[in-house]
Amino acid sequence: MSSTTVISAPGKVLIAGGYLVLDPAYSGIVVSTSSRFYTAIQDFFSKPDTIRVRSPQFSDASWTYTVAFNPDISVQPSPENSSSNKFVHLALQHSLALAVEVQGVARVQEKLTQALDIAIVGDNDFYSQRAKLESLGLPRTISSLSSIPHFASAGVKLSEVHKTGLGSSAALITSLTSALLVHFSVIQASALSADNLLVEGRQLAHNLAQFVHCIAQGKVGSGFDVSSATFGSHLYTRFDPSVIQGLMSDTSAKLLPVLSPSNKAWNYRIEDFKLPPCTRIMLADVDAGSDTPSLVGKVLKWRKEKAGEANGVWQHLDQLNQSLSRTLLHLTNLHDQSPTAYKNVVRYISSLQPVQWEANPLQPATDQPIINTFYQVHRISQEIRSKMKEMGNFSGVPIEPDEQTRLLDVCVSQAGVVGGGVPGAGGYDAIWLLVCDPVSTLPDQSPLERVEHVWSTYKELNVSPLSSKESFAKGLRVENVDDVQGLKVLLTDS
Repeated sequence: MSSTTVISAPGKVLIAGGYLVLDPAYSGIVVSTSSRFYTAIQDFFSKPDTIRVRSPQFSDASWTYTVAFNPDISVQPSPENSSSNKFVHLALQHSLALAVEVQGVARVQEKLTQALDIAIVGDNDFYSQRAKLESLGLPRTISSLSSIPHFASAGVKLSEVHKTGLGSSAALITSLTSALLVHFSVIQASALSADNLLVEGRQLAHNLAQFVHCIAQGKVGSGFDVSSATFGSHLYTRFDPSVIQGLMSDTSAKLLPVLSPSNKAWNYRIEDFKLPPCTRIMLADVDAGSDTPSLVGKVLKWRKEKAGEANGVWQHLDQLNQSLSRTLLHLTNLHDQSPTAYKNVVRYISSLQPVQWEANPLQPATDQPIINTFYQVHRISQEIRSKMKEMGNFSGVPIEPDEQTRLLDVCVSQAGVVGGGVPGAGGYDAIWLLVCDPVSTLPDQSPLERVEHVWSTYKELNVSPLSSKESFAKGLRVENVDDVQGLKVLLTDS
């Protein structure tokens, strides 16, 4: 196990900036989650120049590839594979091609004298656990999710799994391509553990993952999901799509001149962001679904055909999104200035509905700025919801469907709930909430417990919580096999 390379990448939640992040003129708030995808690479006793990739959580999820050098490197799937996996195939092809460009053919061939076994697994939150909880007779609560084994078998083929919207494809691609770059010594493992996120090795990993993810999807997306998988939570402004358009259309072109961090055409921006202290994000999987590409296509069509109307909505949303990020960051500053007063306020508002937060004339003067700022976050998040719903009505897209509106209204009215919404492009499949998470226990229910009760008893939609919190691990991370619960068993059971 000592020679095993393990790299993980987190999932994501875009809490503000849906649709706007497609335009480099606007930014979004992306929060990385504690749920992660893991890629583990180790030697495999088989024919040289052979790579086996497996996803043990799914049925019939093993693919074998042969690497050829004639003279350009090519990765070909075995005819014996029972299914195809475009994402894995393209990740192998382009990661190894980049390795050849950086390290030369001989060093890549040397690494392949022993076949490689690659295992890819995702934390349970990436897939709906609703059926698993029901089979175990457990209520739909966060504590119940801890009863499910790590990397639980989905019992279905990969194509049949119900995803929860945490960005599984982006996290998978980012962990897989980065693990290959580390394993073939294209970048050093230290590049993924450095405090400075903008080291060249991590940037190269980001650029490669963005390219592979785009070519696998057949289009250049906004890239916030890959960016979060690489860098963690941040304020994201996308790169100009033209930087990789040439590679998308010319598969024989050299990768390094385009993907190198020294290529100034990579003009994405990441700015520091984290959720305020004594709060936590709560996520829920809703038993309905939406076709994100279809939603995006319709909104962009509306923006093109009704430019005046659309641009007014987008400008207003951008102002609200920026205001939300500033206000959330200001809460962190208020905590740092007076931790005791801040914690007292969180405890105080945890037992009150948002409309009551500013109503107590006896509240100490030192607490009032903190209370006011929490209420500003509530108000701004509600305005963003309203504006997103308006955009959906204008474009004929269910960004926040009426069913979701009713669910969110109930949730946001609970004591200690700061705000919420539908993440990313919206639709029926998920919601997010920001709730107070006081340090000390409360005499009554905590905000988290109140929300869980709403979700478990809600009738109109089937709502199931995810266990994810915000991750402070800053994106890509080098892992030790023994430190990841449940991973060693999957690697030895091959």
